[in-house]
Amino acid sequence: MKILISDSLSSRGVDVLQQAGFTADVKTKLSKEQLLDTIKDYDAIIVRSGTKVTADVIEAGTRLKIIGRAGTGLDNVDRDVATRRGIVVMNTPGGNTITTAEHTIAMIVAMSRKIPQATVSTKAGSWEKGKFMGTELYNKTLGLVGLGQIGTYVTKLAQGLAMHVIGHDPYLAPERARDLGIEAVELEELFRRADFISVHTPLTPETRSLINAHAIGKMKDGVMIVNCARGGIVNERDVYEALKSNKVAAAAFDVFEKEPVQSDHPLLALDNFICTPHIGASTEEAQENVAVAIAEQFVDYFKKGVARGAVNVPSVPPEILPHIQPYLGLASRMGFFQAQLIDGGIEEVTVEYRGEVAQLSLAPVTVAVLKGLLSSILEDVVNAVNAPVLAKKRGIEVKEIKGSDAGDYTSLIRLHVKAGKQTHQLAGTLYHKKDPRIVESNAYAVEVIPEGHMLLVHNVDRPGVIGTVGRILGEHDINIARMQCSRAQKGSEALLIIGLDGPPPVSVMDTIKRERDILSVRHVDLSRVS
Repeated sequence: MKILISDSLSSRGVDVLQQAGFTADVKTKLSKEQLLDTIKDYDAIIVRSGTKVTADVIEAGTRLKIIGRAGTGLDNVDRDVATRRGIVVMNTPGGNTITTAEHTIAMIVAMSRKIPQATVSTKAGSWEKGKFMGTELYNKTLGLVGLGQIGTYVTKLAQGLAMHVIGHDPYLAPERARDLGIEAVELEELFRRADFISVHTPLTPETRSLINAHAIGKMKDGVMIVNCARGGIVNERDVYEALKSNKVAAAAFDVFEKEPVQSDHPLLALDNFICTPHIGASTEEAQENVAVAIAEQFVDYFKKGVARGAVNVPSVPPEILPHIQPYLGLASRMGFFQAQLIDGGIEEVTVEYRGEVAQLSLAPVTVAVLKGLLSSILEDVVNAVNAPVLAKKRGIEVKEIKGSDAGDYTSLIRLHVKAGKQTHQLAGTLYHKKDPRIVESNAYAVEVIPEGHMLLVHNVDRPGVIGTVGRILGEHDINIARMQCSRAQKGSEALLIIGLDGPPPVSVMDTIKRERDILSVRHVDLSRVS
């Protein structure tokens, strides 16, 4: 594997990649044109905040399998395009939690005590004690917008300063907020009550310009605002106006909408505004942590198939993978098998989990079913990343059902696929918890090893049919690897499944179809299932 590192990365991360046998090339400060020309030769890319992995970069990266961000934010990566292309996007959300939280608190302290302004004044030869009257943090209310890993660590630090913390996060359970000692409130109440406000959310369409003139109008006079998260969450023009009018007493930014920030940016001219050049995660410890973390995640993915830190594919913890891996293989083969038996566009897929398998984390298994189904009918590359996106794009409704009763089996996966005017059913299980078997095809109980090439012959249940099919195959020098027959009831219809050493010629299938009592003949090819 060839990995491009396009932003500065700790040498320890590079060492991890090289020790795993990968080629890791560090090429920083590439121009857009250079990146477009270079990316085509690499299987993966590691970035920080400098490189913009835009749609055209992703399209140029014809070999790309992973885009990794050594850090938290991914607003410099076009995740939608990467997902459609089947490229895993991963980050290291925990690697810079402590350092970013510490920087937030440092900004709050520096802002409230006017430390940067006092430093400049003193170094200029002045001694203006009266000019730099500060504000205590003791017993003040800190409002946190977003209570992920960084927000919760900021909470601990702020509580150590005897601040009262209120927070808004629609995804945080109330009991978790109570455990953290945070008073959970609605956003408008947070704006109204907080003395200090700090944002800790990703930049999304919902959070862009979250703090704007309208929101500032609801805040206390003299509120102080911090943004060490993502540029654009706080509307810079609106904060500028509020700082000039002293509605906002002070603001401290580590991030800007456009970086690097231009020297003529209006905020930079204000005495009550302090800033840093996006260094919230810039400590030696944090940079080493995220470098090693992203490198180890790459090794896990390429060597073990474990997508830790992935944001666009269900992740399976390493300790769970040995239990779920055999089901992933079974599910993929079931999807591939079923897709070759249906006519018409797929409208609905229902995956039914019964028995012990129902206790597992099943999102990756359902994705494996979709991967198998779509791989058989689409020319596009289909994998665990883009299978759900492709299914949604084609209007396929996907459902999961869980239950404890697996009948005669310890675990059973039953797949219902609605296509055209029919619903097709397939069931599979694992023998000895590792060997995949198809045990049901529509109304027929079977025991099929899902591999290689198979003929599925649907016929009238009469004597001589098996002999006739065997004779035709023999006359054309086609060897039978395995065979079984199943019927719904005596004298009705039957299903003959024949494993072959290779693909049957179309002419042979046509010959079988013309025989009396043959209702249909299908070739199922599982030789390409990964």
